[in-house]
Amino acid sequence: MKYTTEVLVDLPRDEFITKLDNPDNMKHWMRGLLAYDVISGETGQEGAQMNMKFKMGKRNMEMVETIIKRNMPEEFHATYDTKGVHNIQKNFFKEENGKTRWISESEFQFEGFGMKLMAFLMPGAFKKQSKKYAEDFKNFAEKGISVLNK
Repeated sequence: MKYTTEVLVDLPRDEFITKLDNPDNMKHWMRGLLAYDVISGETGQEGAQMNMKFKMGKRNMEMVETIIKRNMPEEFHATYDTKGVHNIQKNFFKEENGKTRWISESEFQFEGFGMKLMAFLMPGAFKKQSKKYAEDFKNFAEKGISVLNK
């Protein structure tokens, strides 16, 4: 499953990147993020891996982020792996009249019948989650609104 999410953030690209690139800010726009730990490599750099713990509804989930390309401020690509799901995330950041357009290309690969069935029956849930993260980041970056206060 592949799709693209876009959001225009009313910040110059350098300010946008400063907020996005700070792992301490993730809790303010990634709903459900409980904790993260660097597993290997230098935080935020190519090859680095981070274990991320989430609470999604009533269930806990862990995933491993691996940074595969870092060419800031233009692009940042990573993979996210959890049981039965491999997500390739390609993020592009375009400056537009003092604002930043965040274009995120998502590709999900599923293993096992259950995960493939869920993806087939509920593709909108994945797209909705990606859009929510982008909108939550926009609110945090522009207005300082944290999802922790919701």
